[in-house]
Amino acid sequence: MEKIGHRYAIQDLHLKGLNTTNIKAELDSTLGDSAPSYSTIKFWVAEFKQGRTNLEDEHRSGRTIGVTTQEMVKKIHKIVSANRRLKVRELAGMVGISKSAVHRILTENLDMKKLDEEWVPRLLSVTKKQRLEDDVVPGDKKHTTSEAGNNRAERYPDIENIPEVQ
Repeated sequence: MEKIGHRYAIQDLHLKGLNTTNIKAELDSTLGDSAPSYSTIKFWVAEFKQGRTNLEDEHRSGRTIGVTTQEMVKKIHKIVSANRRLKVRELAGMVGISKSAVHRILTENLDMKKLDEEWVPRLLSVTKKQRLEDDVVPGDKKHTTSEAGNNRAERYPDIENIPEVQ
């Protein structure tokens, strides 16, 4: 049963004249583990005693529920596509949302990661991977792994001795 259903049941039992303890016992016997807590029942009985009839949650002020809207995802994707070297802080300032929200959109919604100071898709096509590998300049400080170190066959000439990936 949902929250509204629980509230209807609490209201009905309250109107029948049951006190909070009896309402809790009645709901426990009928709903079992899904019954609301004693403090929830106590809160709603107090609300009904004060004359409340609306069972919906009241509107609360504050931050909106989520900023990860489709429009925001498209906006960030468009900006990052134009300049992949932007920092999360700079993106957050440009679109007007928090740094953590921008990072979440980049990593979860757009499935991107930061690679050598650029935002790139996690799953690159074979041609894009080859293009990135062709751009690597040997001896560049950013790319310190040796060419032999990148090739599993050269690192493990005996195929039987390849360590298991855990």
